[in-house]
Amino acid sequence: MELITVEVGTTKLQTPSPALARRVLEAATGLDQVPLFDLPNITSLTPPAIGQYWQGHGGFYAGLMRGQDGQPDYHLVVTAADLGEAKAITWGGEGESEPGAESEWDGQANTNALLNSGRSQPAAEYAAGLTIEEHRDFYLPSRRELRLCWVNVPEQFAKEWYWSSTQCSPDGAWCQIFDDGYQVNVLKGLELRARAVRRVLTPSTLDHLTPRA
Repeated sequence: MELITVEVGTTKLQTPSPALARRVLEAATGLDQVPLFDLPNITSLTPPAIGQYWQGHGGFYAGLMRGQDGQPDYHLVVTAADLGEAKAITWGGEGESEPGAESEWDGQANTNALLNSGRSQPAAEYAAGLTIEEHRDFYLPSRRELRLCWVNVPEQFAKEWYWSSTQCSPDGAWCQIFDDGYQVNVLKGLELRARAVRRVLTPSTLDHLTPRA
């Protein structure tokens, strides 16, 4: 049997599974928040057509997001409305500046910052608290991720306002409307919709590890 050898620090793992080897490296580098040995049954890392349900990945494929600051590109997955949408929820933290939640691109980092703020953050807490198809790495999308959703999969959203995880000011956060595509700064205390997303890394050198005997 051919094995892939993965070395992380002083730990060495040999496995015949490229998916497991990849997940070990992702977990070791902080690129995936799913616990290492709580792996979902993933059938394919190749996405379907945009707008189609990606079986085993928790939602519909919304397209490719460009990684920022040296991070890899990734596929964005949007939850189904009946499983991953809050229809009336506040952003939270009214009047408070939330350091680390200002990224226009990285909704995962924004969500983590909000969860660690020590204050109530209903929209982010809702998204991060979901479990769908055994995945528990959902988050509140950034304004750029929501814009990708509006461009590629608007049919998956109501024609209403949706919170992003991107803070604009101590009093407001960015929102996306799935009608005309505008983004505006809205007071955090208002109740709007929130939809959770997750990410799947694109194929990389991790997919082409040379098996060793």
